[in-house]
Amino acid sequence: MTRFSVPTRDQVSPDNQALFDNLKTMLSFVPNLYATFAHSATALGTYLTLQSAKSSLNAKQREVVNLVVSQVNDCEYCLAAHTAVGKMVGFTDAQILEIRHGRASFDPKLDALARFVREVAEKRGHVAAADTEAFLDAGWSEGAVVDVIVVVGDKIITNYLHGVTKVAVDFPAASKLAA
Repeated sequence: MTRFSVPTRDQVSPDNQALFDNLKTMLSFVPNLYATFAHSATALGTYLTLQSAKSSLNAKQREVVNLVVSQVNDCEYCLAAHTAVGKMVGFTDAQILEIRHGRASFDPKLDALARFVREVAEKRGHVAAADTEAFLDAGWSEGAVVDVIVVVGDKIITNYLHGVTKVAVDFPAASKLAA
């Protein structure tokens, strides 16, 4: 366990205090991982800008990316958070578990997305041309390929931040995956 602290509103810069206030209004609390970004005077604002950027991916599609990448990176925090968000966007518990395995048999287009994201995350971007072609053949655009990579990058940032800091998870724990 690391000694990394979770800063409170009073311990962060005025800019971060305003971001904490916005997060508390939107979410009713400031998640520990977001608060951890506030050790830097600029990282929380930078990350929130990335996370809220426009994308061709809708909320459900983004959650597929978030869940798959978090599973590949074994991020306990992000799996817990995105299991909760996945339910909010309409996925069932069973669907969330399947997505974490890199599949979505209940929706062919999301299945292609989950499979592609798993390849991207596991191979750190060095996917076979056939994997990209399969994604495109499933009805996704070249622009979606780029947007998927941006969301993968977004999720890697938080996965790695938690991996380094090990701050306490303040969401209900995600179920463990059966092999």
